[in-house]
Amino acid sequence: MGKGQIVAVLQIGGEFTTDADGHMSYSGGEAHAMLVQSDWTFNTFKKEISSTLNNLKLDQFAFKYFLPKNDKTLISISNDKDLRRMVEFHADSETTYIYVMKKADNRSKSIVPDLGTPTDAFAIIPAAQDGSKRQKVCASWKNVITGVGQVFEGPKDFRDALHKYAIAHRFHYRFIKNDSSRVTAECTAEDCPWRIHASKSPAKKEFMIKKISESHTCESESVKSHRLASQRWVASVIKEKLRDSPNYRPRDIANDLQREYGLCLNYSQAWRGRSIAQRELYSSHEEACSQLPWFCERILETNPGSVATVVALEDSKFRFFVAFHASLHGFENGCRPLLFLDAITAKPNKHWKLLAATSVDGEGDVFPVAFGVVDDESRENWHWFLEQLKSSIEASRPITFISNGEHGLWDEVSSVFPESHHGYCVEALIEEFKTQLDDSWTEEVKDSMVEHLKKAIYSCTADEFNQYIELIKSECDKIADWLLEIKPERWSDAFFKGSRHGQYSCNILGTVSEWIPTRYELSVVQLVDTIRCKLMEMMYTRRESSNSWTEVLTPAANQKLQEEVNKAHTLNVLPTENGENGNVFKVCDDSVNVVNLDSWECTCRRWHISGLPCMHAIAVFERTGQYAYDYCVKYFTTGCYRLTYSLSINPIPDVIVPPTLIDPAQSPATHPCPLRTRRRVGRPKEKPADPRIAIKRAVRCSRCKGYGHNKATCKVPINT
Repeated sequence: MGKGQIVAVLQIGGEFTTDADGHMSYSGGEAHAMLVQSDWTFNTFKKEISSTLNNLKLDQFAFKYFLPKNDKTLISISNDKDLRRMVEFHADSETTYIYVMKKADNRSKSIVPDLGTPTDAFAIIPAAQDGSKRQKVCASWKNVITGVGQVFEGPKDFRDALHKYAIAHRFHYRFIKNDSSRVTAECTAEDCPWRIHASKSPAKKEFMIKKISESHTCESESVKSHRLASQRWVASVIKEKLRDSPNYRPRDIANDLQREYGLCLNYSQAWRGRSIAQRELYSSHEEACSQLPWFCERILETNPGSVATVVALEDSKFRFFVAFHASLHGFENGCRPLLFLDAITAKPNKHWKLLAATSVDGEGDVFPVAFGVVDDESRENWHWFLEQLKSSIEASRPITFISNGEHGLWDEVSSVFPESHHGYCVEALIEEFKTQLDDSWTEEVKDSMVEHLKKAIYSCTADEFNQYIELIKSECDKIADWLLEIKPERWSDAFFKGSRHGQYSCNILGTVSEWIPTRYELSVVQLVDTIRCKLMEMMYTRRESSNSWTEVLTPAANQKLQEEVNKAHTLNVLPTENGENGNVFKVCDDSVNVVNLDSWECTCRRWHISGLPCMHAIAVFERTGQYAYDYCVKYFTTGCYRLTYSLSINPIPDVIVPPTLIDPAQSPATHPCPLRTRRRVGRPKEKPADPRIAIKRAVRCSRCKGYGHNKATCKVPINT
């Protein structure tokens, strides 16, 4: 054979067997011959193999070979250097066998592609041994990480998934970056290029995988328990079994993890994992049965007229609802009849969800009305929350609800509030629309499509709406059809029947996230009381700031009205003969619009949609000498704003259950227990001694042996 090239026999689809001495032999499958040049790059090598194997796609295949006179260890070919070494090692060999194997999830299999054979054949390579035990991994964990674009609730969920993924695929990793906004990890094996990066999406505020390497080039290795079996991972694995078997012993836990996952844990590791699982399983139920009923009573005592309810369910679950009287009064007397429904993850308490009903005040700021704490955002929990909400607020006016419609909300809202209107949250719609856009489009095209959608949302007439839908349709019929399928009457001003008054979304998620501390895990009582304190502070601050307002409308509403006033100066107003009492006028600009002062309507529909007079109506007011303030929806007035914050939320003393309430005769499971608190970071400070009871050593003179003075101040004469 010429210098710098070797004859290679490609083996694919066969099976490896290992004898008692560790020698490996290969049988079955197919064989193909090819020349391999020493000056080839690894990419050229892959292309030649693909061509030899009928243009087989090799992205998911690995290439291995034996060293001369060594049939115990397979060597990987994963880069240019590996390829040159293989040619050098086999320069004196007549033939070299190269094994083409599928990069299976456990990296111990090879698969035959469909080259005309009726079925696929598998070749098993012995997995790495951990002592005498073969590692067994949970099959479902192999796909907990699927690839770029996968979304997680936050960095903690992503790290948990990565942990399970590493155990299932038998590799170790280390963090390159690891904080609340981004996580980057890489394989610890030498020369292995596997790497993954996830970060918070600026658009959706979700934690998403942005980059991930296709595969590992390292050999599979034994999973060391001290590196991957963390306490919280052990807790997550055994939690369900512990729920069914409360007497699950640490020794049994260690034995089960060794048998099922090949991980060797000592007694203390298993015990600590069980302790964490027990806290997560039983603490919430204990609180629901003891602290929360007491807390509900304290809310009703300190804030009469409030609503506070807790319901204990099976499987250590509960539902909690609270609406403070000051919030209910502010919504019913000062806020527009508009409620946004949102679910918020109570970080870092990931096993709880906050259900929130939020309105907005005359300034367009968030005004929380009611909260619920549940174990999960589900249809049943939303139905229960809406029922509690309905019993808390007065049914004197129809309410407009805004949500993303998930978890059955479209049906549940209409079921509990049959007279209400229900619209799509505009922010959620826009983000969902962005996911429908073609990745091959330029950013300029994507931005223009989003702008067309926004204009379709804010269109006041059907003709205007159809104009922007046609622009979207000119780019993509499929996306235009998708928009029409999700019912424009739920999101476009041209068709929506409810009263949003220009409010399309509500940032309750960001507001509550700022209120809840993320460093420490709070109980439900502490969580709700933290929100109460923030509400109390918010209501006081806004009430005080509004005392200095002198205008009829709130500052934000007044600014919007002035913008319309500036547009109205150039409009031409003509009275009509058909109007009763002379209150119908034609207003001419680029088009002709009809204004009816009796019904507070203009054919442009902006007056009806926003709740503030449009420029056509203001032009009529200037012509007739009327005040624009008299034709504004009352919810934008300063008086209504002050009514919104006229009441205060009162403090709740003794949030920690006082020991005096505990009846010694009661069983430990029935009496309220004090809240668990985390140990502070660092060495505990020693309590200083009380100076009032400190014992001081008496001063004694060394000359006269008397007490109360020393030698320098001694008055006893010296004997000469």
